[in-house]
Amino acid sequence: MIDIRSLVLVVNCGSSSVKFGVFSGTNREPLLSALAENLGQPESRLVVKEKGEKTEMSLDGGSHDVALQKLLGILDQKGWLSSIVAVGHRMVHGGERFSASTLITDEILREMDALSNLAPLHNPANILGVRTAIAALPNVPHAAVFDTAFHTTMPQAAFTYAVPQDCYRNLGVRRYGFHGTSHRFVAAEAVELLGLDPNDHGLVIAHLGNGASATAVLNGKSVDTSMGFTPLEGLVMGTRSGDIDPGALFHIAREDGLTIDELDTLLNRKSGLLGLSGLSNDCRTLENAEKEGHEGAKLALEVFVHRLARYIGGLATSLHRLDAVIFTGGIGENSATMRQRTIDRLSVLGLKLDAEANGQMFGGRCGVITAKDSKVAAAAIATNEEWMISHDTLEAVAASTAA
Repeated sequence: MIDIRSLVLVVNCGSSSVKFGVFSGTNREPLLSALAENLGQPESRLVVKEKGEKTEMSLDGGSHDVALQKLLGILDQKGWLSSIVAVGHRMVHGGERFSASTLITDEILREMDALSNLAPLHNPANILGVRTAIAALPNVPHAAVFDTAFHTTMPQAAFTYAVPQDCYRNLGVRRYGFHGTSHRFVAAEAVELLGLDPNDHGLVIAHLGNGASATAVLNGKSVDTSMGFTPLEGLVMGTRSGDIDPGALFHIAREDGLTIDELDTLLNRKSGLLGLSGLSNDCRTLENAEKEGHEGAKLALEVFVHRLARYIGGLATSLHRLDAVIFTGGIGENSATMRQRTIDRLSVLGLKLDAEANGQMFGGRCGVITAKDSKVAAAAIATNEEWMISHDTLEAVAASTAA
């Protein structure tokens, strides 16, 4: 039963886009979701999805505040605006300061702002969303849910870089990990799906999309992950390089005369699947192009799988045993081909694919994709980061009320 008297608005604010979701209580499906994109540009627009139907409207070049006001106007027309009891915000980086979701106060907002130097591409946009939403909805509590929080349980050996420790003590240079909200949700779902003991299990979760990361989860806690100081480290991604020898970067910079900012652009926006293929950062496009004989697409997908399988094997060494490998995210949930290729590479760990089951997992379907005699299970599980933010927001409000 859906109760529209108690709604949570979820805001995921980027530099030129904002994702919204409206959730009712513990219901995992949003009553309404929306994407504002190309903000600040003439083609800025808001796409609203409700009950499977999409509605698109122009924002006339407006930015974040215009998008939020447009959405609030829609909620007001539905009679939902007065039912919003809290707003949950995605925050990419919480540093070592934030190990859990928290209600936002003026002091908390200042602390989050101070962490922007650790995530200059993400945190300022996230904070802009917070300030915009607080201005529009000043009389309801707002909560911050941090991507990095799930990974604060990593041991020191896993998060420490082999550089002079003044870099850590003075500059905060260490491995933080990201996609934590997704990994936390999927880890709990995997325990239920596979009937594992919540207090005695080992998982490697691969969140695969335009951004991609893999995490070792021991008894529900992150103990190692592929992303590091920034979301650039680790797996091959849509436009990000993932791991690369720093010496190669010195060579590129010297030979091509690139500045630090130009190297940043090269690694974050021109590399990954896009750079390898010379065609696209979209896995579906590359799978189709490979079938048509495109060599760049073939290479890009092979490198993606090679790096992923290698990371899964390495992350398994942070566990007492490996019960299952879990695939999630846009690619992980929908690409049977990429799951099959990865599991084939993991046969050394005892994984054996059930091709029929694997072929059925797409579009939000969840289930086991390995054969009954596979020594290690594998499954596809749809993530739900927006609901997790809503859930955490309600818990933060309840804890504050109880206190």
